[in-house]
Amino acid sequence: MRKSVLGGALLAFALASQAMMPAVAKTPAVYVNPKNHLAIGGYDPVAYFKQAMPVSGDARFTANYQGATWRFASAANRDAFIKNPQAYAPQFGGYCALAVSEGATAKTEPENWKIVDGKLYLNYSDKAQEIWEKDIPGNIALGHKNWPAVLDK
Repeated sequence: MRKSVLGGALLAFALASQAMMPAVAKTPAVYVNPKNHLAIGGYDPVAYFKQAMPVSGDARFTANYQGATWRFASAANRDAFIKNPQAYAPQFGGYCALAVSEGATAKTEPENWKIVDGKLYLNYSDKAQEIWEKDIPGNIALGHKNWPAVLDK
């Protein structure tokens, strides 16, 4: 009998403690490649702005931001990112902008990108990019409406 009372008390304590804990998103805030844990598949986020194209990052130039490892093509790009990561990091944590606009998350490909109003958006595929670009302002607005709640799905 004593064990069941103690067990019940421990269960009640565990449930009460869990209720007091802050909610944790089920999906990480930044999409990383599950094989190497790199943001944007190891591509340099600053290069999208400075070179207007995706450029592979170099393992010698890295930074950690929002729990992800980011690579850069040069020390100058890494330093620019560290100084102002919000200016260079892709919107919606690097998840597919189309998926987020639809209330979901999906991986992205570094080659499917667009800078709109000084912000970088990535998409899953050529087809997702094409669909997203049919209504960029609307899809961005929907994405912001859904973000970051989509991480809890």
